[in-house]
Amino acid sequence: MAELLAAFHFSKPAWLWALLLCAPVALWLVLARQLLASRNERIQQYADTHLLPHLLGRSEASSRTQWLRFARWTAVWTLLVLAMAGPRWDFTDVQLFRPGTNLIVLFDISRSMNVADVQPTRLARARQELEDLLNENRGIRVGLIGFASVAHVVSPVTEDMNGIRRVLSALDTDLVQLQGSRLSFALERAQQMIAGQPEESVNSLLIITDGDFDEPGLELRLKEFADAGVRVHILGVGTPEGDVVPGKSGPWIKGRGGQPVLSSLNEALLKSMARAGNGIFLRADYREDDTRKILAEVKAQALPGKDRDERTRVWNERFYWLAGLALLLLLPLFRRALPGYRAETT
Repeated sequence: MAELLAAFHFSKPAWLWALLLCAPVALWLVLARQLLASRNERIQQYADTHLLPHLLGRSEASSRTQWLRFARWTAVWTLLVLAMAGPRWDFTDVQLFRPGTNLIVLFDISRSMNVADVQPTRLARARQELEDLLNENRGIRVGLIGFASVAHVVSPVTEDMNGIRRVLSALDTDLVQLQGSRLSFALERAQQMIAGQPEESVNSLLIITDGDFDEPGLELRLKEFADAGVRVHILGVGTPEGDVVPGKSGPWIKGRGGQPVLSSLNEALLKSMARAGNGIFLRADYREDDTRKILAEVKAQALPGKDRDERTRVWNERFYWLAGLALLLLLPLFRRALPGYRAETT
């Protein structure tokens, strides 16, 4: 109890000056009644006593009734003014994030993502993982890039998770005409997006892919991101056993020897890439734990260091208690009969 009393204060104490208005109103009531009494003595010479209220246009209420009304309205006024002053006495300490925490998702839409080694397909599984991430996300701005042989910015870095959800259906292998999987182009677009963010921003990358890459130097490229303070996390979609790649005009894509092209999750490469990017590698499953771990890593990077454990105090506003009491005092006024109303009797 002593701690609550010590922490009690008003967020807007200037409103308390409004309580002083009760004094001039009380003074006006006293002076007005004295003035009316002196006027009554002179007017009684020209009109009967029972006609005076109608002649003077004032209430027939007694002095005691008027002061009771004044006391009730003073109580209502006091409660409302105290509520506007913002009373509060308890709080919660919340750890601060660095401003501008961004996560740019590089989403693989190459033809190999149509493989059905995970149900229903890798592409559908990857879209579901991205939707889970958007649903679990709190306070992180997200950008989205779809890539195959070329890279497309599907959504800039934004706080509007609903806007990204609406474009998830556009993430399809038919979005690009030339097939292939060129991650380097997507990394270039991501670097451009990062360059457009404020300098104090904390940036991370998430690559959702099956790892079907044939590009040299990817680890070196991701290490450059890590050295610049941009961690690169990877979410692998598929299985090490893999399956044939379905074709657009035929049942599957054939290689140079006429055999169906087999695509499998290149887990070894993706783990190596995650280490180079100072991030984590996870294989996509049917639970939400993988996206939660990735979001936890992004948030951990956004937290200040041990030497800058910045926190903010969030006070719990308690004005509604006083406002509720004021409404209870006003409630009897609504039970009065309307002027001219007569109860019907049978």
